[in-house]
Amino acid sequence: MDTAPTTGLTAADYPLSVRHPELLHTPTGKPITALTMDAVVSGELSAEDLRIAPETLRMQAELADASGRPQLASNFRRAAEMTAIPDAAVLAMYNALRPRASSGPQLAELAERLETEFSAPVCAGLVREAAEVYARRNLLARPAAGSDPTAAGD
Repeated sequence: MDTAPTTGLTAADYPLSVRHPELLHTPTGKPITALTMDAVVSGELSAEDLRIAPETLRMQAELADASGRPQLASNFRRAAEMTAIPDAAVLAMYNALRPRASSGPQLAELAERLETEFSAPVCAGLVREAAEVYARRNLLARPAAGSDPTAAGD
């Protein structure tokens, strides 16, 4: 699930901004070289131009893989997916992943939403993994006192 098309980058291509600036673009398509203080002051750049592009994060993942750092690569791939998720949904996801904040079914629903609504299978996998670990460690949400633990919505 943590695979992505590669561009043939190797550890020797790091840092991209120095070795291959031609590969780096803003989310609106401007070259990275267009990101200057003068462009900011003159209004040539929008807030969207100052965000990282998912392609850049995927290339960073490729570099991390080439450097023998698979966990870092996975983090970059997750971050690339998260660029398409609205900020409010990202914050809700972080809150849902706090220990005892969500039940197993709630985390399963979150993972499904990440996969279907946001095309984020790597993020969905992380949520599913968290649900499994939380279940083993008794960290899933507990039913409220006096509530029916078999009721829907837990």
